[in-house]
Amino acid sequence: MPRRSWRPTFALLFVSGVVFAAESERTGLGSEPTAEELGAAGYTVFPDGKGLPAGSGTVSEGRAVYQQFCAACHGKNAEGDEAAALVGGRDSLTSGRPRKTVESYWPYATTLWDYIRRSMPYESPGSLNDDEIYAVVAHLLHLGGVVGEDAVLDQESLPRVEMPNREGFVSDDRPDTD
Repeated sequence: MPRRSWRPTFALLFVSGVVFAAESERTGLGSEPTAEELGAAGYTVFPDGKGLPAGSGTVSEGRAVYQQFCAACHGKNAEGDEAAALVGGRDSLTSGRPRKTVESYWPYATTLWDYIRRSMPYESPGSLNDDEIYAVVAHLLHLGGVVGEDAVLDQESLPRVEMPNREGFVSDDRPDTD
């Protein structure tokens, strides 16, 4: 099986596991991964930014990175082409035609950073350096109206980005079952 065919699926499953792990303490479900488990999977970026590497990127730098590595699949303005749209769809999730995009669905900007690091560009996942990833995330968040044109994202500022759908997920309010 070619390497690229399993990597996006693994990355999506892994990112889902990261979000689940962050909620496991609050809900009493699951368990925090051990150091050995984390080491076997590489590094982990958590919703609060723990695990983000040093580096930074601006919206304008991200525009250039996006055009070089992303536009061929996602369209010139991230509206979708060969691959899914990345912007738009805000407030559409409860409609008859939901659009799961960066701004309409993803609850944490750090998860977007981690997904891009592990899975993009499609033909060569993991080939972008940390600064390029911060930059392309800044560009995508700017296109979605989440950050301003002058945004500079890094390991300190990225976790503070408030995603539009951060509160769109249902909390598990079941009583503890000790």
